[in-house]
Amino acid sequence: MPTTEPTANNDSLTLCDIGVRFGGVTALDAVSLSIPPGQLCGLIGANGAGKTTLFDVVSGVRLPDAGTVRLGGRDVTRWSPHRRARAGLRRTFQRVQVFGWLTVEENLLVASEWRGGGGGVVADLVASPTRRRRERERRERAREVLEQCGLTSIRDRSAAGLPIGTARLVEMGRALMERPALLLLDEPASGLDVADAQRFGDLVSGVAEGGDTAVLLVEHDVGFVMDRCHRVVVLHLGAVLADGAPDTVRADPRVLEAYLGAGAT
Repeated sequence: MPTTEPTANNDSLTLCDIGVRFGGVTALDAVSLSIPPGQLCGLIGANGAGKTTLFDVVSGVRLPDAGTVRLGGRDVTRWSPHRRARAGLRRTFQRVQVFGWLTVEENLLVASEWRGGGGGVVADLVASPTRRRRERERRERAREVLEQCGLTSIRDRSAAGLPIGTARLVEMGRALMERPALLLLDEPASGLDVADAQRFGDLVSGVAEGGDTAVLLVEHDVGFVMDRCHRVVVLHLGAVLADGAPDTVRADPRVLEAYLGAGAT
């Protein structure tokens, strides 16, 4: 049954009655969700619950069969992934994706290349003041993000062969370069040891605490989600089973039965 549409137009993300079907299989069933700036929201559920499909709908990789997607109050349901990215959405993936032939700093700078420097090829040739100013701004922002992610000491190192924990920080830094309104993190703790997961979790928490970015993450590590997120949403068979504070969701009998297991605490 369709739910009532979330009302906060200033939320970074608003989903209303999202439905996706694959043939006769319902992957998402009337999913509604709003995430305001500054909130770190975890999305959990068993394999096949619809988490990846929901991420694909939000990022524009897949169009929903029903419902609407809004970013900052704008209906972006039919927008391409590139257009959504330019509207402030950024996403990381479970499989780390860095440009191994570039340095760590260059990996970050790539994120702002789409804006250009103004003036086109002619400005490049004559090194126009506008182009020089834009380049200074890009590099200053890269320095800020390198510091934020703890990457300053390896800024000139090739991204090829970086440990997975460090590579995830590089990918995260690239996503932060343009100060996203909405950040989607797909299995950010996957493959990380305890120390790296702690380091990455601290960074994600800090991004949300900044107040300008809403963070939605999918993660199989329930402990990571419960410890870090302000809010947890549980998907079960394509529908929202529970939505609330971590302690509330952890104690929900329906969640214990459907996902966390009868012995979960």
